[in-house]
Amino acid sequence: MQPKRARLAYVEAQGELKVPFKDALPTREEQLSTLRNTEEFDVLVVGGGATGSGCALDAVTRNLKTALVERSDFSSGTSSRSTKLIHGGVRYLQKAIMKLDYEQYMMVKEALHERANLLEIAPHLSAPLPIMLPVYKWWQLPYYWAGIKMYDLVAGSQCLKSSYVLSKSKALEFFPMLKKDKLVGAIVYYDGQHNDARMNLAIALTAARHGAAIANYTEVVHLLKKPDPKTGQEKVCGARCRDVVTGQEFDIRAKCVINATGPFTDSLRKMDNQKTANICQPSAGVHIVIPGYYSPDNMGLLDPATSDGRVIFFLPWEKMTIAGTTDTPTEVTAHPIPMEDDINFILSEVRNYLSPDVEVRRGDVLAAWSGIRPLVTDPSSKDTQSICRNHIVNVSDSGLITIAGGKWTTYRSMAEETLDAAIKAHNLSAGPSRTVGLTLEGGKDWTPTLYIRLVQDYGLENEVAQHLAATYGGRSFEVAKMAQVTGKRWPIVGKRLVSEFPYIESEVQYAIKEYACTAIDVISRRTRLGFLNVQAADEALPRIVEIMGKELQWTEQKKKEELEAAKNFLYLEMGYKARSEQLSKTTEISLTPQEVARYKKRFYKFDKESKGFITTVDVQQVLERLSIHIDENALHEILNEVDLNKNGQVELDEFLQLMSAVQRGQISDSRLAILLKTAEEGLDLRGPVSVDRSGGGV
Repeated sequence: MQPKRARLAYVEAQGELKVPFKDALPTREEQLSTLRNTEEFDVLVVGGGATGSGCALDAVTRNLKTALVERSDFSSGTSSRSTKLIHGGVRYLQKAIMKLDYEQYMMVKEALHERANLLEIAPHLSAPLPIMLPVYKWWQLPYYWAGIKMYDLVAGSQCLKSSYVLSKSKALEFFPMLKKDKLVGAIVYYDGQHNDARMNLAIALTAARHGAAIANYTEVVHLLKKPDPKTGQEKVCGARCRDVVTGQEFDIRAKCVINATGPFTDSLRKMDNQKTANICQPSAGVHIVIPGYYSPDNMGLLDPATSDGRVIFFLPWEKMTIAGTTDTPTEVTAHPIPMEDDINFILSEVRNYLSPDVEVRRGDVLAAWSGIRPLVTDPSSKDTQSICRNHIVNVSDSGLITIAGGKWTTYRSMAEETLDAAIKAHNLSAGPSRTVGLTLEGGKDWTPTLYIRLVQDYGLENEVAQHLAATYGGRSFEVAKMAQVTGKRWPIVGKRLVSEFPYIESEVQYAIKEYACTAIDVISRRTRLGFLNVQAADEALPRIVEIMGKELQWTEQKKKEELEAAKNFLYLEMGYKARSEQLSKTTEISLTPQEVARYKKRFYKFDKESKGFITTVDVQQVLERLSIHIDENALHEILNEVDLNKNGQVELDEFLQLMSAVQRGQISDSRLAILLKTAEEGLDLRGPVSVDRSGGGV
């Protein structure tokens, strides 16, 4: 069986491999110093996504002197914006069988092998997930059953768990939110799920521990070339790089340069040769996050045929529900934005599968993001228009190695193939790949019960301890040691960044050790708060910036810039803009006359002087009389969410627009709407309340 072989390979690899940085990793400054001062590397990898980090790990474990540069943060592109699945691809297998396509079949087989390996080498970050395929026509049951059984069969001994059929009643027991009408049964199969950005980071950090010099926020300005002594032809021999943080430029010399830049593949290829044809055909995939109550804790859902023929996954992830994805042609950009049409398409497909009792509301979308999938055409193929369903490894005339396409799951085998090609093309002295079974950062010493030790040894909350164990694995004790005392009876340590998520302040300090340079790195990739709930991330930002500022000696101006940049990231790239536009100045007020009268009455309980608007002072006065205390800053935030013209007050028409949007389900969990309703009920119970302003009012 593969897991046993993987373990043997791991033992063998660990026995021979040097791990220079077992304890503390070099700082980013030390890594940059190594990049600047090393005379020549064997391999320079450009791109710090899953594939680039995989290439660096593969190279360094073959005892090649390895460097990696990434112009933004590790996993800042496509690798952090996936469906979070480690899968062989059920739909690819279906196509392989229907079209008798051997290449597709082998692609699925390879992915299933890699799925087993990834679950083995990073058990803290990944786990098997049962996925339900609901069946609404009797004839589909044997058809889908045969397809899913074939998926198990292709996996062979690496099959996670055997798939099975459920009756209608059993399917509804497992997935009570499912639409009952016409349901005849369901098939459940198993795939893997992971925390993609943390997995990518684990690969990069493992490479660093083995001696690779890696640096984020280091961009390639241009490639270095020198003539080949034998042929006189220009050959790539390194890159001119710029430290994005300081602006300093320096050269990195290397025998071989690997282009692993995902959607930006062509921009590096054109640095090599301006006349080279584009091979990347970018496609945007949008995902949304909705509350956890939309799906069971441990059961996903697959819609195999949406209204436009795409596949939609509906999966529990980090105690939330993730739904996606779309597949639309797009321009290459470092900052893709989720569009409202895509968000609504996903919501409408989700509605098709859920019970009418479950109202799927636009306002329940807590975050949304778009990832660019780098589909490629093979430059060596005669038909350059046909998209390659797998990955391609290309060696240019000047010796630039390009790895493009493929999928998250197969990052390791893609890296192995890339290094094999690099070693052959550049006559490098290295043995075979040793990454099968090589445990990633945090995987060593992890056990399913590790979190109990964290609770017992440090006095962390149970939920926080589980989160730390599942994020940092065996390294979670380092995060726990840095946690501050709360001053409460329980928990003893671990101050949360926001009350409803288990992220704690010491994770921000630890993130800097993991090469986090900006507040965006922390909210989106070291923690996943920005991907889970944009409003919660927005609330956590000031404290995150404060902690980072202290650790990195930021000036007040730098702190302000970081806060602004992170808020802008949440607004544009994480769906806050799309969410906030649900309530705009042009929002229609579609309320009945009776509803308008009811909400006006509620509004005027706060606007006693009939000014036509309410301020924080008005709300505070009413709350004080009800013995409800809310922090003034929090109250300003609550009103600001509804204050469309940003004049510091909420007008009657703004309040009616809010209530109309709440009624239509475009907005949910509006804090002002809930606060005013609760206060109104309190006032009705207590009778008339005096509204004299202390000090004469304003």
